[in-house]
Amino acid sequence: MTSEKPRRERRNRDRGPDDGMEERVVKISRVAKVVKGGRHLSFSAMVVVGDFKGKVGVGLGKADAVPDAVKKAGYYARKNMINVPMSNTTISHEAKVKYCGSEVMLRPASKGTGIVAGGSVRAVVELAGIKDILTKATHSTNPINLVKATFKALSTLRDPQVEKARRQVVIDAGIGVASNNTSTKVSVS
Repeated sequence: MTSEKPRRERRNRDRGPDDGMEERVVKISRVAKVVKGGRHLSFSAMVVVGDFKGKVGVGLGKADAVPDAVKKAGYYARKNMINVPMSNTTISHEAKVKYCGSEVMLRPASKGTGIVAGGSVRAVVELAGIKDILTKATHSTNPINLVKATFKALSTLRDPQVEKARRQVVIDAGIGVASNNTSTKVSVS
């Protein structure tokens, strides 16, 4: 009679959290720093994380090994998530943003157009869940700056209904102020 020990389940530490997010590595750079003993090599990784339902995040991780840099970048991307307001399969309005030397223009497109974008801009837009969009990247085409510019452009987008309600509140408050100013002018004269 053999006594069987209960098997311990191995933890898969290299795998990221199971949160329904997909990770995409945009760029991995090798960085060399010259020190007294020679060159010290390290790596930086740019990772985009998204759920295809309007949530997207961007992270830049640095470490001595590539897997560690990618893992760090994924962690930072999950901490740095935004919700992208969409109307059907596209964005609600145009956005043009400059980040460092890169400039990105995002424009809504009709249904069936698809994603018209380059590699690094495409990664951010696809993981955000946008299916129809026109983009144009000008000036510097550095992938890291393009990803950050696209992320910044998506964060500037506003939901039309929320913006309309916000503006209506401002208009209502302005009408009340305008009617008070006219009544005071009449009473002074």
